[in-house]
This record gives sequence, C-alpha cells and structure tokens, in this order.
Amino acid sequence: MKVEKIGRLAAGALAVTLLASCASSRSGSDATSGGGGSRDGGSTAGASATSFGTLPSPCGKGDAKGSTDQGVTDNEIRIGFGDDRGSTTAPGLSKEMGDAVSAMIDWCNQQGGINGRKIRGDQYDAAYTQSVKVVQQACKQDFMLVGQGFAMDDAAEQYRVGCKLPTVAGYTVGPNAAMGPMKFEAVPYPVDLYNIGALRIAEKEFPNFKDKTDLLHTTSPAVETGNAKVEAAMKQIGVKPLDCGVKTNTAGESSYTPFALKLKDCGARNLWTSGSPTPAALGLLEADDRAGLKPTYLFEATWYSSLVSQWNKAGIGDDINIGMIFQPFENAAKVPAVKQYMDIVNAHKGKIALLGMQATSSFLLWAQSAKACGSDLTRQCMVNELAKVHEWTGGGLHAPTDPGANKPASCALMVRLHGDKYEQVFPKNVGEFECGGDFVIKTDPKTWGTTLDGDRTSTKFLTGDVIKPQSS
Repeated sequence: MKVEKIGRLAAGALAVTLLASCASSRSGSDATSGGGGSRDGGSTAGASATSFGTLPSPCGKGDAKGSTDQGVTDNEIRIGFGDDRGSTTAPGLSKEMGDAVSAMIDWCNQQGGINGRKIRGDQYDAAYTQSVKVVQQACKQDFMLVGQGFAMDDAAEQYRVGCKLPTVAGYTVGPNAAMGPMKFEAVPYPVDLYNIGALRIAEKEFPNFKDKTDLLHTTSPAVETGNAKVEAAMKQIGVKPLDCGVKTNTAGESSYTPFALKLKDCGARNLWTSGSPTPAALGLLEADDRAGLKPTYLFEATWYSSLVSQWNKAGIGDDINIGMIFQPFENAAKVPAVKQYMDIVNAHKGKIALLGMQATSSFLLWAQSAKACGSDLTRQCMVNELAKVHEWTGGGLHAPTDPGANKPASCALMVRLHGDKYEQVFPKNVGEFECGGDFVIKTDPKTWGTTLDGDRTSTKFLTGDVIKPQSS
C-alpha cells in the first residue's frame, strides 16, 4: 500500500471565494441559470480565478464560434442539471447537487465561460418520480446533462440513450444508468468493480475485524442489496460475518434492546451497515449503549452528516468510523479545493454536502473536456475527450478515479466521530489517502442488475447509433 498526497498543495495556492449568484427565473419545477449578476452588488471574484485546487481553471475568455450541436451557439452552451429537491417523501433530496452546479456555472461565466461561450443552465427538479419527464425535456434543448443526481435515473435511461444525450453525471443509481453508453462520472460507482478501501483500512486498524464482525440487517431492500455486496467483499478478503441474526424494521421497533443484547451475546465487536442514519438506526445504537455493548462501528459515507454529529453530543456514537474517498470538510484548511467548493457554494447561499462536492467535480470534468474541444464543441468531441481522462481528483476534492474507463478510486481515508466533530484518523496525515492495488475487487455478475457487453456497457437500451469514443 502507499499513501497518496492528494490535496496537499504548494504554499500560496489560490483559494478563490466567489461572491456571486446566478439570476434565475422559475417556471414550474425548473429554472434557468447562467450569466447573472451577484447578490453583493457586482463582485467579480470568479473573474480572477486561475485554478480550482490543483486544477487549472477550464474557464475563460476565447473566440470559439459556431452552432456546432444542439444547445451550442456562437455565444452559449446550454446544459441541463438538477436533483430531486421537490420529492414529497424526502423534501430537499440531493439539493446540494443543483446548488453546486448552479454556483459553478456562475464561477465559470465570470471568467468568460468556456472559450468565450457563456454557460446557460437548465435546472431540473425530478422530484424523485419525474426523472422521465425531465430527461425528455433535456433531450429537446440541452447539449448535455452535467452534475445531476436523479434517484430514479434508470427509469429515464432509455430516453437519454434514445436521444443520444451524453452526460457527466453527479451520481448514478440504477445499474443501467451506471453502466450506460455516453455516460461519464467524476466519481464512478460501476456495478462490476467495488472499492473496498474501508475494509482494507479496518483490517489494519482493528485487530479483531476478521472474526468479530457482523452486518446490521434491515427490512429495506436497498440496504440489503448494499449489505450483500459488502458481505461478498468481506468473504473475498477472508472476513466471515458472524451472522448474529439481527434484522430491524426500517419503520422502527418498539424496543431495540433485544437486538442489542443479541449482538452482545453473539460476541460482535465490529458492526457494519450499508444503511443511512435513520431514526431506526440511531435507535439501535442507543440501545447498544444501554446494553453495555461498545462495538466499533464501520459505516458508509452517508453517516458523515450534521444529523449524526448533532445527535452524538452525548458521545454514544464516538466509535463511528466512516470510510470515504472524498476529503472531509474538516480538512479544508489543508485542501484548497474543499475550501473553494465551500466558499463558492456558501456565497451562492447553497447547501454544503458531500454530494455537492461530487457534482462540482463532475462539472469541472465536463468543463475541462469542453475547453479541449474549442470551437468544435460537439457531443462526439466531448465523448472523445472524456474517454481520455484516466486520472481525476476534481482539483483535490477526492481520491483519483478513472472516469474515462468508468473505474472507481483505489484509495480511501477514514474519519471518526467524537462528540459533534469528525476527524481524519487514517492515514494520520490530514489530506492524504491510503491507496492499494487490492483496494478494488471484481463483483459477482449476479449482483450487477444488468448485462454488460465487452466494453462494460449495459446492453439493455443500447442501440447501434450511440456516440462512442473515436480514436484520433
């Protein structure tokens, strides 16, 4: 294994604070942004930007010309972005993604756009159930989709592929969307490869990890799908879960004490969950504490949240350990890209969260490729350029990924909760990641949820005329 010094930059690296926002006019659930003024009376901080973390800014003036493709004119590039903020069951769902892209559009436009073409953003609200509607709308007017996160993206995938709309997604959920043609992500999560960096760190940090670990099961199909993937990965590296037989109802239990006692009697010293910090999950942790069970918790990045840190003021969750491939916000003083993201979105009065950084990285990946295309800004050129990118960190926001080949990071770090604060505990040096050739494993095809061709592309909606990378 080696330590990658991601985000530790030379002294004097530029930290840009953008004091601007887009002018937007709402129509129904959507909005249009780009080229607007600032809320502070005309600050042009974005115009002075020369970099984003370690990444030279892809934005700036230029003389690009030509109406080269749908959504591209002499003066403008029209892109779609958005989230599920209008969800009735989870209001504000992934709002941080749309907030980030909206802010980054202004950051880029203040520098002159992309080769002089200003970016116009069509902001969509898929409201969880309306992904088909928004993708169909984007098919009619946008050059590409950029930095979006739609939970029901698989439902809309056939329409995106059908209209040959490329995307640099903020995240994908469904297997066909994750492995779709003309799809790139700054932080890929392919169905056939899995980053087990958190497990590798746990092997090193917790001596009884291999024989005293169990998974927390629930009645949620989504959580159980994640648990099955983790369990299979554990078995590949010689960790055999205890199978204590604990399975809680996601709707809640009248008492969690019997479950805590069962885990204690079973001898579980380490507990893993693929679930999120729901009231039910927090209830089990509280019962563990009352039962005198003091396990090491190994949780997904969804547990890196203000909800959990505020809940933990009493210290019940002081041994929650979270594996991440993103730099935590606590590292902002050492990682300029994190500070820039926070400054830009805060100035835009947006929501700060990990998925916002993920959307920001995807926007920057898209912008860099658009710049490389110059005047010849076509979907074909974008697919060609994106396919060439095999090492990407978003300027230091996250561990290196391979967007061009749709491969995940082979690095991770671990943060631990103490009171209401998170801190990086592994590697010890703040701003670094632990990396290894054994951090990524192949997954069982039975878990993929789709069929892949020789190019690792989902075949479900694949047609003969999709845009494929062309070698120069």
